[in-house]
Amino acid sequence: MLAKKKRIKKGGNFQNIFFSILIGVFLFGIVGFLLVSNLKINQKRAELIDKIEEIKKEIHLLEERNEQLKAGILQTESDAYWEARLYEQGYKKPGEEAVVVLPPEGKDETAVPKEKNFWENLLQKIGL
Repeated sequence: MLAKKKRIKKGGNFQNIFFSILIGVFLFGIVGFLLVSNLKINQKRAELIDKIEEIKKEIHLLEERNEQLKAGILQTESDAYWEARLYEQGYKKPGEEAVVVLPPEGKDETAVPKEKNFWENLLQKIGL
């Protein structure tokens, strides 16, 4: 006797389509997530690069300021600098005399005469 051939029923076309769509949606979600993450990382990188440039400029300015301050310190170490500062404050060397120059007494000839306004001119013409 010959055995009957059994036909194996396949799970159906619906299951194959469902799993294919499910895998496609899952892969699309992963690719979308990776693209969005990449865009955010690139934006953050651009912001950080800008911040680095600003900090480099600030460092350069601070280094220039540091050099100026060092030059100022070297200048203040000289005796001529301190002597000039003391003269500005009114100190004098022993044996020297301080001379004070006063402005001339009387009217100030360099003063600009005050201009009269319209009403003062009108009153002067009327005789009041």
